[in-house]
Amino acid sequence: TLMSLHVHELSFFRLPMETRFPFRYGIASMTRLPHLFVVADVEIDGRRDTGFSAEGLPPKWFTKNPETTFDDDDLPGMLLVIRHAASAAIDIGSQTTFFDWWRELYETQYSWARATDCPPLLAGLGFSLIERAVIDAFCRARRLRFFDALRDNAFGIELGWMREELTGLQPVDVLPAAPRAEVSVRHTIGLGDPLRDDDVADDEQVMDGLPHSLAANIRAYGLRYFKIKLCGKLEVDRDRLRQIAEVMAREVAGPPSFTLDGNENYATLAEFRVEWEAHRSDPVLREFFDRGLLFVEQPIHRDAALADGVKRELDNWTDAPPIIIDESDADLSCLPRALQLGYSGTSHKNCKGVIKGLAQLATISLRRSQGIDSILSAEDLGNVGPVALLQDLASVAAFGIEHVERNGHHYFAGLSMLPAQEQERTLQHHSDLYTRSKTGFPTLSIKKGRLDLTSVNASAFGVGEHPDASLFEEWDLQE
Repeated sequence: TLMSLHVHELSFFRLPMETRFPFRYGIASMTRLPHLFVVADVEIDGRRDTGFSAEGLPPKWFTKNPETTFDDDDLPGMLLVIRHAASAAIDIGSQTTFFDWWRELYETQYSWARATDCPPLLAGLGFSLIERAVIDAFCRARRLRFFDALRDNAFGIELGWMREELTGLQPVDVLPAAPRAEVSVRHTIGLGDPLRDDDVADDEQVMDGLPHSLAANIRAYGLRYFKIKLCGKLEVDRDRLRQIAEVMAREVAGPPSFTLDGNENYATLAEFRVEWEAHRSDPVLREFFDRGLLFVEQPIHRDAALADGVKRELDNWTDAPPIIIDESDADLSCLPRALQLGYSGTSHKNCKGVIKGLAQLATISLRRSQGIDSILSAEDLGNVGPVALLQDLASVAAFGIEHVERNGHHYFAGLSMLPAQEQERTLQHHSDLYTRSKTGFPTLSIKKGRLDLTSVNASAFGVGEHPDASLFEEWDLQE
């Protein structure tokens, strides 16, 4: 049906957040970050509605440049792409379908990125924050759950415009019959995370009542899925992998499943292969990998991961593990390119685009229907409620992904950073997803390693009731 969609205004708010203990990944060690809320005033069919989105703005993920500093370079770069997407979204004016509006914003944002040498992964952050806020407003205006809006194609999505090989496919052809009612948590083991309780030094004890060591997390949450960060130094990784295998053998009920995150530590595939084969020559690690490894994530730096030579190297590596891209999945062209080179798939994160995630699902589904093993995984950006995490879970549930990396609850003390009334609001609307911790703040309710998504799926786009933006500091992104 014809409609009109017009974004009138976008406003921004921030909440400073500090981690419970440092999160070490790749070249970064995160101890603090600003959490951004986007509020969109959108007119849909002549009626004004409000949509929200949110994201933590982390160091060294969107741009992995060791030469830059967070406050002087990385954060201003993130704010610039968000500001550009926001003004483009308003300048588009009125469109007759959500997808027409989406397509205009996508083309404007990415052509600007190309013209200014802005990395496409970074440009996508700005794009996806605005996209999510408008999806939220649209679902509320139409009184639709996100999954139903996708499946009935209320958004007017043309998969064939995104990728030619998807022409003729409708969202209903690739989506499950219902969103997942629950999802398994894939727990991140950061490079600095203590593995056993007695690995935590006296001066590093976290007194918030939440588990700290890997062993304590497994016991508290009943974890079965894990994501193990590699640092790219053979001896260090080997020793740590052996210790992780030992902790899991002792603590996990049943065989654990895990992914290895190369975090772009390797300049070439050949370099990663040397380390992989060295690990496989260790009998303990060979058995650990054979029993539980699902796939390897983005071992090669994004500058080289999609180079022509990768195809030859993957073709010649007959017993390679399944390898997927993550940071290299920057725009709509990247997954087809990766699959052509011999990668097994990609990961979904809302910060890389929600509607793009549907295109990824369609591409992976098409390959599976041709009998080719292909992977669509789901990742984290250390995100937390009351908005970002829930919208991310709504996408994961809609796409039917069975486990998702979750680490915001591990590195941050639940929702303790929120104003008290927002903590209560989340507990009230999402009592299946959150529970009150021993010390009183809401924390994710992980039972037998899983999250209950009932309230997420019942909401417009994951979030039962919007937070009160006036409780946060307004953020002028011109800074």
